[in-house]
Amino acid sequence: MTMTYNHLGRTGLKVSKLGLGTMNFGWVTDEPTSFALLDRAVEEGINFMDTADVYGGPQSPDMTQGYGLSEEIIGRWLDQGGGRRDQVVLATKLYQPMGTGPNDKYLSAYKIRRAAEASLRRLKTDHLDLYQMHHIDRSTPWEEIWQAMEQLVREGKVTYVGSSNFAGWHIATAQQEAGKRHFLGLVSEQSLYNLNARTIELELIPALRHYGLGLIPWSPLGGGLLGGALHKAAGGRRSSSDFTATVEKYRPQLEKYEALCADLGERPADVALAWLLHNPAVATAIVGPRTPEQLTESLRASHLTLAPETLHALDAIWPGPGGEAPEAYAW
Repeated sequence: MTMTYNHLGRTGLKVSKLGLGTMNFGWVTDEPTSFALLDRAVEEGINFMDTADVYGGPQSPDMTQGYGLSEEIIGRWLDQGGGRRDQVVLATKLYQPMGTGPNDKYLSAYKIRRAAEASLRRLKTDHLDLYQMHHIDRSTPWEEIWQAMEQLVREGKVTYVGSSNFAGWHIATAQQEAGKRHFLGLVSEQSLYNLNARTIELELIPALRHYGLGLIPWSPLGGGLLGGALHKAAGGRRSSSDFTATVEKYRPQLEKYEALCADLGERPADVALAWLLHNPAVATAIVGPRTPEQLTESLRASHLTLAPETLHALDAIWPGPGGEAPEAYAW
């Protein structure tokens, strides 16, 4: 099954419609399995690899364990050679604490420089294709943030800059300030988005469309809720108390959703991913498989076309905020 690609926002860069999320690397996914996932992703035409400096599993209070493991595993995979680095669009993030010092977190110019250098070392590469701010920093001025990012771009250490978990007005402010500096600014926003979490349709997606940013949804299956939760629960899988409570909360919707998927003859996970990919704002949707086989199964979604009546049925089961602001709540 041939992978297809989208432009990352207004840029000329093309990314696979499905991207490989690596948050589990070094935590629930060991290194050999992580390598196998990366190999399979490249074999299947997936070129977008997403990580973060903080990924790697439960962190110890003294900050000596857990942090950076995902980047380190990817770095060792890239270091095997064979043209691996040239086959991937490598994306990582910064913001969260990576130490116990007062400047070991957030988005000061001091932190940005140190975080970028540390990620480059762990990833064993000389440049980051997409450097994403993991969250908005309300205490650091954009003049400082953009000056630091511009320096990394000038040095060839960063190619594009993205954001994650920003609000619409954060995107607008960032782009206005970047424009004053004649800087490209943000090219993407990574945000929570799935059939059951549609708040960003209100103001964030319109902002992304206006400024030409590509949307990268995370948690496209709602933590497993949209991946056949009722079927899995009946089989004794995903039986944690929190997940069971969530399933019961949404049981009426899940019953309708999984029945619709059964009528279509498609897996619920594929329908949920295909629904995201129907949105022209979405550049790539991140999947986080635990095995190469799960990764291959996900490829079906990138070629699944949902009929208009199916999209309407999904809207009825999982209603969004009513459209875009202000029409969603005013005339």
